[in-house]
Amino acid sequence: MCSHYQGIKEQDRYRRHFGVTPPPEPGKQDLWPGYLGSFIRKHSQADVGDDAVPPIEAVNGLFGLVPHWSTDTKISKHTYNARSETVAEKPSFRDAWKSAQRCIIPAEAFFEPDWRSGKAVPTRIARADGAPMGIAGLWSCWKSPKGDVLSYTMLTINADDHALMNHFHKPTDEKRMVVIVPPEQYQDWLTAPVDRSMEFMRPYPASTLQATAPEPIQGSLL
Repeated sequence: MCSHYQGIKEQDRYRRHFGVTPPPEPGKQDLWPGYLGSFIRKHSQADVGDDAVPPIEAVNGLFGLVPHWSTDTKISKHTYNARSETVAEKPSFRDAWKSAQRCIIPAEAFFEPDWRSGKAVPTRIARADGAPMGIAGLWSCWKSPKGDVLSYTMLTINADDHALMNHFHKPTDEKRMVVIVPPEQYQDWLTAPVDRSMEFMRPYPASTLQATAPEPIQGSLL
């Protein structure tokens, strides 16, 4: 499960890769649950029939989804990942899933612990070609006394058989990975009907990812 990732600091890089202007205050680059980061969603006015409205927009939100029924934002510390196998059933995520409130989370990389040395080694995972990655997510809007609060979560899938991601987490834990959306599918992911959502829950090829540890560890990271 991913609780730590790097956002995209350079606005021109963000704009070139995702085709949308980042929020004016992009938040922190080093992101943990409860931090403010950016995500990309179908524009909130995209269905009004106005050609002047762009199809997508980038907005800020809390990393960790706050469902509409929550009493505060503290839940974001526990809702930063949504398992694709149960997302349609879990109270925290099912409304966003059934409403197709899908988003793309721009990232330079994410971090996972490698336990093969006998201790947790935080390891940076990025695209091998150096390009940004778009992580599949869900977003929600929580109405607080002070106004609307947007938030988001990352979708994850099983990675027991993934040649790279099966190295991470404790040996006794299930291997998981975030869903990375291929760039050519960004628009499809944001706009596809609800009944097609599961089509995108696929592992990103290990050969297109690169893992870098801050210190030498046993075994190859590909």
